[in-house]
Amino acid sequence: MTLLADLLSTVFERRHRQPAPSAQDDRLLTDLASALIGAPGETSGRDLGTRILARYDALADTDKLAFFRHLATEMNIDPEAVRTTLDHYEKDPSRASYLAFASAAEPPRQELIRRLNRIPGATGSLVRMRADLLRLGKGEPALDALDLDFRHLFKSWFNRGFLVLRPINWESPAHILEKIIAYEAVHAIGSWDDLRRRLAPKDRRCFAFFHPAMPDEPLIFVEVALTHGIPGSVQDLLAEDREAMPPEEADTAVFYSISNCQAGLASISFGSSLIKQVASDLSAEFTHLKTFVTLSPIPGLTRWLGSQNIEADPAEIKSLAARYLMTAKGREDLPLDPVARFHLGNGAVIHALHAEADTSAKGRAQSGGAMVNYLYDLTRIAQNHEQFAATRKVIASPEVASLAAPAPGRRAKARQAE
Repeated sequence: MTLLADLLSTVFERRHRQPAPSAQDDRLLTDLASALIGAPGETSGRDLGTRILARYDALADTDKLAFFRHLATEMNIDPEAVRTTLDHYEKDPSRASYLAFASAAEPPRQELIRRLNRIPGATGSLVRMRADLLRLGKGEPALDALDLDFRHLFKSWFNRGFLVLRPINWESPAHILEKIIAYEAVHAIGSWDDLRRRLAPKDRRCFAFFHPAMPDEPLIFVEVALTHGIPGSVQDLLAEDREAMPPEEADTAVFYSISNCQAGLASISFGSSLIKQVASDLSAEFTHLKTFVTLSPIPGLTRWLGSQNIEADPAEIKSLAARYLMTAKGREDLPLDPVARFHLGNGAVIHALHAEADTSAKGRAQSGGAMVNYLYDLTRIAQNHEQFAATRKVIASPEVASLAAPAPGRRAKARQAE
């Protein structure tokens, strides 16, 4: 797999460099975009696309926002054409009437994005463009609709069939390791020594998904600890004086950090495939591994306690965390906590809760130091996923369910509402 990934990286690095525009073009960016949609030939389209991407990269935020608004309004669907072609298809369904409707229902901006993606190296540029859109376009319904077009195309371009799983270790290229440090979103990597402790020992693993069109950019990565038993503290996993254990003595694989790397790929799901693929690969490599769990943060706990006017006694943090994870719901009756939504939706179950598990400033601020293990039973992942998708029921171990049950005498107390 590593050899294949390296070959793909080399090929795409050579082929996906953007060529320089052949001559100066003083047309507005919006005019260039319209010209690209109508360009009859591959050569002229490539030159126009290269100009558009180069011109866009040089824009200030206000001009980028104006460009997005142009795409959202001037390259939108024509509702009357959609209604007319749908009526024709309904009355006389045929290949021609369906094609006419499909063409009317697709906004021209989708074809613009497709044509831009034909430019060597453009996929990464379009991912960054969407990151700008998400950053600048909040609260504008027309720009939300434009984002749906980006998402529609990205879900196809970045589906699992195109992704390459690559191991990351201390011998990986420095520019990749630098990005692992920069993109780590759960437990900050403070130095190269810190990174070495996570990658070099034989009982540590890291895996990332890459796309052939972006060979030097990890899309998502997971850090794994091979342990004996299920850990209840991230301090112990990441301790500087920790002694590495022979991996053949481990019975548990712990996914202790999962980080999405590309802001422009928000809502394009990779995590489920990543965890399941890594678990499958590790179980094949180490047949003695019996347990696959996470050691996960509970990022919404403190905020939820505040919304409920609950002041948590540290001795009650596990019970409060259990109540939060099992009962706090958001949209569509899904768990309020984003990490819980992710893992439960992937087919995991809430296995155990731990107090004083993350004593960092971030850990205390977001969850009072509590962390949670989500258990991935490889024989039941599909069944758990289907049950959760159908019922939205949170599946937890008896211990966690018992913690969540109301009981007299608990010391957590409600603050008086002002």
